[in-house]
Amino acid sequence: MANRVQIPTSNSALIAMIADEDTVVGFLMAGVGNVDLRRKTNYLIVDSIKQIEDTFKEFTTREDIAVVLISQYVANMIRFLVDSYNKPVPAILEIPSKDHPYDPAHDSVLSRVKYLFSAESVASGRR
Repeated sequence: MANRVQIPTSNSALIAMIADEDTVVGFLMAGVGNVDLRRKTNYLIVDSIKQIEDTFKEFTTREDIAVVLISQYVANMIRFLVDSYNKPVPAILEIPSKDHPYDPAHDSVLSRVKYLFSAESVASGRR
């Protein structure tokens, strides 16, 4: 199985969040938050687009993060980055927020899955 990406199996993998204040606070209350010795957190309460871009790039390159939860309306602000991200770890998961409902038409992961299944069904001769 060449070209397989090795998924790290560290016991300390984190879930990171980029969302509005209510969503982040809800996850922090559930125990998802983390602050390391260098005072780096695994969450961002959305403030500016530049900050969102920088944080997304940082979270997707950190070795200790396994999943990045991002509010879909925030992901739409940096859609070019989200759509161009293609690594398996950390996984990017778009979630709804209190003020912005989930729209499956804008979900990059769902569109990739639909593409894979449609390509697979065409290749196998099924419809």
